[in-house]
Amino acid sequence: MTLFDRVKKISKQRGYSLAELAREANIGEKSIYTWKPSKTYPEGVTPSRKTLESVAKVLGVTVDYLLEKNETPEWANEKDTKDLEEFLKQNLDGGMTYGGENLTEEEKEQVKVAMATIFWKRHKHD
Repeated sequence: MTLFDRVKKISKQRGYSLAELAREANIGEKSIYTWKPSKTYPEGVTPSRKTLESVAKVLGVTVDYLLEKNETPEWANEKDTKDLEEFLKQNLDGGMTYGGENLTEEEKEQVKVAMATIFWKRHKHD
């Protein structure tokens, strides 16, 4: 699923049109449509991190969820995502090493995804 399709789907679930979402996120009304794959941009235009954060906040999801970087469940709310951020911060801050050498940024991201997956499996709503 492309970023555009994911944003469109979540917007619909939350009761927003894409135009309403853009207004609430304080971004250009047509900018979301540039994320849709086209002949000129087969992958779609990639928005800035700031734009993604604004859209994610309005939709009540994480940027990682929008980008499909982890399996954030649909039931997760803003408090859950803050709990995840705190969990990751507590567990990933400081130097991460293996065999006495620092992990690469790619390896750190892989560890982060693995930890987020564990978090969501254990952090269920009653």
